[in-house]
Amino acid sequence: MKHLRSLLPLLAAIALLLIIFALWVPHGRFLTPGNLMDLAQQISVNAILAFGLTLVILIGGIDLSVGAVVALAGVVCVSVLNAAGPLAGLTAGLGAAVLIGLANGACAARTSMPPFIITLATMLIARGLALGFNESRPLPIGEEQSFILGLGNARLGGWLPLPVVVMLVVFAVTAVLLHRTRFGQHLYAIGGNREAARFTGIAIAGHEIAVYVLCGLCAGLAGMIHASQLYSAEPAAGQGFELNAIAAVVVGGTSFSGGIGALPGTLLGAVIIGILDKGLNQAGVHFSLQYIVKGLVILIAVYTDVRRRKSSVQ
Repeated sequence: MKHLRSLLPLLAAIALLLIIFALWVPHGRFLTPGNLMDLAQQISVNAILAFGLTLVILIGGIDLSVGAVVALAGVVCVSVLNAAGPLAGLTAGLGAAVLIGLANGACAARTSMPPFIITLATMLIARGLALGFNESRPLPIGEEQSFILGLGNARLGGWLPLPVVVMLVVFAVTAVLLHRTRFGQHLYAIGGNREAARFTGIAIAGHEIAVYVLCGLCAGLAGMIHASQLYSAEPAAGQGFELNAIAAVVVGGTSFSGGIGALPGTLLGAVIIGILDKGLNQAGVHFSLQYIVKGLVILIAVYTDVRRRKSSVQ
């Protein structure tokens, strides 16, 4: 019941935004079924990234590399599938993303370097690797690669976007892992008090590596869906994706200090960010103002988190 009450402000914000854009977007096209399905499809990539980031932020970490991993996974996948088929391409794309996640986790767990610096470095490395493919030119996905193209564009029953189904599956699996397993309990314990978790016998290094690997896996999957939606792998893709995903996590109620948060909140946070992006675009708001709006939303969310923590201590 407590978790449900914490979601009510997010649901109210979503309802308010839908009403605002229904009135603001010309010709009332924002709430048409087709537009809402397009909105859900656009939200899917950011939500998948945000699910992985939720696990990382819950233990007090951060991963700035996910946007670059989106590009790297896409170009690796398309490069390999054009030569060896879709199964090899999917495996290679996810493998590249997992390796970046493993590097992030190993450095965060085994060194005293802050995760911000570690993942800033791997962001640059992953971006450089992506740009090294095909002389930084897009890699088109051939029409014969129907499986890969369907991953980002197919519609089940002629109306439900497949990326939305993938997003919901990832949500369900991650939610069970976080909220119904001992592993998830340990993540909350690590984020709440790392030293206390260490004294209770929790393998902090192993959990830290695991969450970064899972975050990389989510980024890899998001990268292949994004490449499919573009009908090509863009080495420059994913720029700013990490900021949108972090915004979704924070708006959804996960604390940057760690130990507080829930996956349903992250999903609703991704919906809020998605509605803002699409609604402001369709309302004709200049892209510079869109950045300002999202920045203010993040500030408000973090301020609310700080106030909530102070009130819980008093």
